[in-house]
Amino acid sequence: MAEKLAPSEALADEAGLTSHDNHTPVKNGGPRSNAERVHEFHESEGYIIDINTPDVAKAPGLKLAKDGHTVLIPQPSDDRNDPLNWSWSKKHLILFVVSFASFLPDYGSATGAVTLIPQALEWETTPDYVNHSQAGNVFMLGAGGVIVVMLSAFFGRLPVVYWFLLGSTATAAWCAAATSFESFMAARILNGFFSTVCQAGGLMFLKDTFSFHEQARKINVWASFIVISPYMGPLLAAFMTETQRWPVPFWVFFAMNIMGLALVICFLEETYYDRGIPADEQPARGSRIARLTGVAQWKSRHLRNSFGQACWRTASVLLKPTVALSCVFYAFTFAWAVGINTTLAIFVTPLYGFGPRQIGFFYFTPVVAVILGEATGHWMHDALAKQYIRRHKGHFEPEVRLRAVFFSMPFVIVGLVLIGQCFENKWHYMATSVCWGMYVFGMMITTVALSSYCLDSYPEASGEVSSWLNMARTVGGFVVSYFQVTWAAAQGTKLSFGIQAAVCAASFLLILVLLRWGKAMRVWAGPLNFATT
Repeated sequence: MAEKLAPSEALADEAGLTSHDNHTPVKNGGPRSNAERVHEFHESEGYIIDINTPDVAKAPGLKLAKDGHTVLIPQPSDDRNDPLNWSWSKKHLILFVVSFASFLPDYGSATGAVTLIPQALEWETTPDYVNHSQAGNVFMLGAGGVIVVMLSAFFGRLPVVYWFLLGSTATAAWCAAATSFESFMAARILNGFFSTVCQAGGLMFLKDTFSFHEQARKINVWASFIVISPYMGPLLAAFMTETQRWPVPFWVFFAMNIMGLALVICFLEETYYDRGIPADEQPARGSRIARLTGVAQWKSRHLRNSFGQACWRTASVLLKPTVALSCVFYAFTFAWAVGINTTLAIFVTPLYGFGPRQIGFFYFTPVVAVILGEATGHWMHDALAKQYIRRHKGHFEPEVRLRAVFFSMPFVIVGLVLIGQCFENKWHYMATSVCWGMYVFGMMITTVALSSYCLDSYPEASGEVSSWLNMARTVGGFVVSYFQVTWAAAQGTKLSFGIQAAVCAASFLLILVLLRWGKAMRVWAGPLNFATT
């Protein structure tokens, strides 16, 4: 457990500014280990984010944001190659590239939710059986993400994104060209593994390039691309399949992968930077091609994690109780979003007599819901944080992020209950649309809250917490997609969706546990003791 420091001493220590020699931060007169340095706050103290308060004195040399009172966490170095020192335009270009690449996995995955009916006719099987390819793809979106962050901790961020997107592009073409269900299913599974790279590891880039006080809004942007993507896929695919054969939407997905790969090649940068190494001792960045392919990072691999350390990092993060509980909550609440999305055509086609065009229009609802969720979260997450900081004299605790879930969960629970009522009672499709939108809106807010909470709790494990949350989301959806239709057929949608809502309500108890005892759990568990961020 970290020792308690005076406010000004804590500020300087947290920023890594008190030192006896070359960038060796000290605490209470003794040198801090590298593992302590990369953990950017003390669990017992929380973040000290605002110095414009009566009981917090400004530490000498402390770097602040342009407002003059917000502490920059982490403290940027004086090196122009430090991502925190990059220009506004470069940072936001990286945010866009990572967000666009994060859009691809679920977009491609959910495209199959519309094409499964014509595929079943072509391959003389049932839509539910063709849906197994969808389930395999969804599972690999999670499993592949865990591998992504392991490799990134060893090889670096940029080359992993490049090579995985190359694999995603190739398998997207395979999906479109498949002539049998077996070939299509193999392509879909492999595509899920490769395409998840930025969806699972996107938090690494955001954490590397943006300071603490900026991160919630950037996560909100990145998460909106992820949450909206499974609805954009079916929306566009439905219009295409009305006049074209089912491979056409997958050829479009292939073209989007090419675009994503081109953006990475042209604009994405290696954002890993160790601020514990003086600027004149930093490893050579190498040429653009060397950074992209991993040649430059390979030469400096001894300055990062060994492969064993990289693997252990991912496992050790899940052993932290706050991360584990967050993942369980996310799995039990987001799973139904995947289940609904992958089986929606099976429900609404016989109920409302929808064709491809009507299904396409129906998907405008969650798209609008995600946009509203992003707009709401853009101010709400920061407002909750600033309110806490004002009331607690410049201090901030990660658990504050979870307060947004109090706002989002009523939309999630009520939305699920009413969707079941709409299907069973054959309510007008506009009522179904609004109820579905309520659920999606709630999950958009919840996604940002959980991602921000886990990142704030373990900032040195940005990739690892991102991958486990992604794994929880996709594995939950993978399981649900297998029994969503048969469950509704056996017990009726009113009961099945009512149970889903009850599961979400029960899971909310985990948020209450984290709000009450989350800090105590983090203090008890201690920092991750990673050698690098």
